[in-house]
Amino acid sequence: MRHSGRMLVAAAALAVAASACGSKGAAPGNQGPPPLAVDVSQATRQDIGTYLSLDGQIAPLQESTLSTPQSGNVVAVYVNEGQHVRRGELLAKLDDSTLRAQLEQQQGIVQQQSAILSSSNLQAPVTAAGASNTIVTAQQMLQTARNNVQTAQAAYDSALSTYTADQQLIKQGYVAQTAFDQARAAYVQAQQQLGSAREAERQAVVGLRSAQSQGTNAVPIQTQTIAANRGQLAAARAQVKLLQTQIAQTNIIAPFDGVVTQRLLDPGAFASPNAPVVRVSQIDTVYVNVNVPDSDLSYVRPGSRVKFTTTSLGNRTYSAGVMDVNATPTTGTLSYRARLRVPNPDDALRGGMLVSVSVPKEFRRGVIVVPRTAVYQTENGANVFTVTAMAAPPGGSAAPAKGGKAPAQQGPPVKLMQAKVVPVRVGLQTDTLAEISGPGIGPGTTVITTRPDALKDQSIVAIGGPSAGGTGNGAQ
Repeated sequence: MRHSGRMLVAAAALAVAASACGSKGAAPGNQGPPPLAVDVSQATRQDIGTYLSLDGQIAPLQESTLSTPQSGNVVAVYVNEGQHVRRGELLAKLDDSTLRAQLEQQQGIVQQQSAILSSSNLQAPVTAAGASNTIVTAQQMLQTARNNVQTAQAAYDSALSTYTADQQLIKQGYVAQTAFDQARAAYVQAQQQLGSAREAERQAVVGLRSAQSQGTNAVPIQTQTIAANRGQLAAARAQVKLLQTQIAQTNIIAPFDGVVTQRLLDPGAFASPNAPVVRVSQIDTVYVNVNVPDSDLSYVRPGSRVKFTTTSLGNRTYSAGVMDVNATPTTGTLSYRARLRVPNPDDALRGGMLVSVSVPKEFRRGVIVVPRTAVYQTENGANVFTVTAMAAPPGGSAAPAKGGKAPAQQGPPVKLMQAKVVPVRVGLQTDTLAEISGPGIGPGTTVITTRPDALKDQSIVAIGGPSAGGTGNGAQ
């Protein structure tokens, strides 16, 4: 385009020279140099700013990998990846049949202990005649308790032996993790049962001693029996609550509204304690984690408004405020993590997306702006070339052709102007624009954006052709 403009200027210069040679009385030495082809642009009043470009990444507002402290086979997974879930929704289920059987058994024990306690309460007003029976009963309870201790001790020794052996075998790979977990659970349960049996024996001994010391006074004996029965009932009820809690832990529940982003186990798989089953991410609102170099911290503060784009969404622009800036740098770097909190109602922003964040650095509102190529520096400071109209081209007008008609002109008209150097003060600059101020510089002032080597103050310049329009972008 510029080449075409210069061809037109050359043609105009030749026409001027030919006209001067053909005019009567014209002096050959007054032709002067041909005009210089230049591009121009208009100064405008507008806003101008500079920006930092920082890298960032999308992260979910919350993200949890869900598991359970219980072990067992997965019987159902009710969700798939990409599915939206609500807080409290059942996502997966482990087999709880064994725990439910234990619960039913323990509930039967609760009923039995409740009946025993009720019976002992009814027998409170015993008579002296029943005192001997109370002693016999206490002796029987002690004997039963001792038998229970022996049985519990045997079960404990067996469970301890199995558990100790499995500890050695699992290190050598001869025992499965499931078998080892079961041995450990049996050992813990046997230990608890042995403790309970010994406590029952201790209470039976106390009861017998009380019955023997009190003689015919059966009231203290009965009181002790009631207390023991009440304690056994409380222990049975606590065991029921424990089993109910363990059954509830076989349900994997969504902790918040979100999207299933990973399904790690399928039905039939064995889930060991704390093994991940599903992952849920909250993305209706997301974080944008931005890496801020130490040198740029002064421009990124809580509350600062920034914009960001991502090529994953066709450079769609988002605007958000800085939520916080970390007080310490990321490990191994001199970059600090700043966070934006951005609503994401359409789920367009996804975890892991890379974004480019634009942070305002400097800003000027309503100033005079020209293309940066229009400004040049000398030893005396910054300048621009403006243009002024000429009264007539040098050397006079082109002579009319025969018949009184002007020579035919090819292409757009070429306008001849005179260049003028204007000193300016330069303010804020971007890659393409510069803020300037100076005498005679205002909105609409025409400035030269290309500077041929021969261009100087008062040079004759030619503006014209497709590439040299007065309102173009100059040397862009």
